[in-house]
Amino acid sequence: MPEVLDPTISARLKRDDAGLVAAVIQQHDTGEVLMVGWMDDEALRRTLTQGRVTFWSRSREEYWRKGDTSGHAQYVKAVSIDCDGDALLVQVDQVGAACHTGARTCFVAGGDLGAVVGDRNQHDEEIR
Repeated sequence: MPEVLDPTISARLKRDDAGLVAAVIQQHDTGEVLMVGWMDDEALRRTLTQGRVTFWSRSREEYWRKGDTSGHAQYVKAVSIDCDGDALLVQVDQVGAACHTGARTCFVAGGDLGAVVGDRNQHDEEIR
């Protein structure tokens, strides 16, 4: 197992000022977006090589592997980088809740913000 992240992958990442990149976690078979976490090179290396998702905790300033204390593990199915290199998509098989509140997803726990729903047909009329 490599001890550092592949330099060609590392070079593609655009990190924030803290050296982190956002990782969107998605259930592999349903497409459900479960949560967003943060990774540095080491967290990504562990995720790519160990089959479980590892994050960098901004509040605790330490690595943590989802499920080690809760039992709600995330088993890696695929990891992709977006075209700009500033976000990762990690497809997983989620065991139990993804959110620390006990909800299946952090977005259910966070709640709907009541956005106006767009209509594709309206768009077609606007460009005519």
